[in-house]
Amino acid sequence: MGDRTQYTPGTFCWTDLTTTDQDAAKSFYGALFGWELIDNPVGDGVYYTMAQLDAKPVGAISSQPEQQREAGVPPAWNCYISVENADETLERAGAIGATIHAPAFDVMDVGRMGVVQDPQGAFFLVWQPKAHTGAGLVNAPGAMTWNELASPDFDGSSSFYGELFGWQTEALPDTDPPYRTIKNAAGWNNGGIAPVMPPGTPPHWMVYFGTEDIDASTAKVSELGGTTLFGPMDIGMGKIAVLQDPQGAVFALFDGAFEP
Repeated sequence: MGDRTQYTPGTFCWTDLTTTDQDAAKSFYGALFGWELIDNPVGDGVYYTMAQLDAKPVGAISSQPEQQREAGVPPAWNCYISVENADETLERAGAIGATIHAPAFDVMDVGRMGVVQDPQGAFFLVWQPKAHTGAGLVNAPGAMTWNELASPDFDGSSSFYGELFGWQTEALPDTDPPYRTIKNAAGWNNGGIAPVMPPGTPPHWMVYFGTEDIDASTAKVSELGGTTLFGPMDIGMGKIAVLQDPQGAVFALFDGAFEP
């Protein structure tokens, strides 16, 4: 289990859910992970709900913006990458083929962020920390443990993120389908790259949360109205499963030896 007070730039640091039913999502994930949920007002009748474990932030749940609902965008977990300077990172991303969907903007006094779509089509967010560094706990049950890119172009994705964040990718030997691991600029594990499955699925980043008992957790998801899309499957170093909450957001679980 890993307590965090800072993140090396280029490291996944935060995740939040944008959903069509914030109250229902709070009930689902609170029951699944044992989160303490704290509503923080961010506008007239609008709340950003922080999720905590042992008084440490591990993620958040918010209502989906109206323009996303009108466009038919499904509820989704968002993956944030820590950066030193959001404006400069977005400028570099655009110069090497990304689409900038939201230029850098301040989130009150807690940080500065922007929304990016990589050249292969997957969305991610950059986070320049101020008062809020990111998750205070990772690699633990109920906390973010892994971030995985589903990409139709392993080489293109590796090149883009390597140039933008200094990531190094390495193919796992004898894996079918193929898989690449990601290390950040400091050499620490920082996620992976997998094929888009099933074919035709849009490229995307997916967040994994830890669990101590993946069979019990997948059963709990079903009990709470969610769906198991894949697994549980033994991958050697542990077990994984991909699930969907009742509103449609997809996430994954990992049950195994957690990194520090």
